Amino acid sequence: MNRLKMNEAFPESYKLLREIDTLIKKTGIPPLYLELIKLRASQLNGCAYCLNIHSNDAIKYGEDPKRIYVLSAWREAKEWFTEEEQVILQLTEEITQIRNHGISDEVYNKSIELFGEQKTVYLITAAININSWNRLGVGLNMHPVNNKS
Repeated sequence: MNRLKMNEAFPESYKLLREIDTLIKKTGIPPLYLELIKLRASQLNGCAYCLNIHSNDAIKYGEDPKRIYVLSAWREAKEWFTEEEQVILQLTEEITQIRNHGISDEVYNKSIELFGEQKTVYLITAAININSWNRLGVGLNMHPVNNKS
């Protein structure tokens, strides 16, 4: 079933989400960290459309595909992810699964310790924004294009 296209039905809203993406890219957070946030939230939210885009983007930025393969089970492969990346993944999970308890004091404090307040705000904003995109992708039934036929 065809559903509406947000960028056509409410372009102002779509534009604002894009602007937040642009702002986040200007914060100095490494692009691979941002892609980890986007990938992990998209995994949790089941957004195939975003997973396709951000897997490709992460690889373009130099991410090892093997890390993408194990990302959903990153706790079982901790040695593959730096301490900073682990905190970013935990922060992303706690924001994405906000109904559980919000951001725990442990993760919040560790993020402040490693990144400082300003970068923690940027990381939180990045996680919130990809969750918004995921809700558009899943809610509007968007699917990645399969070029293999």
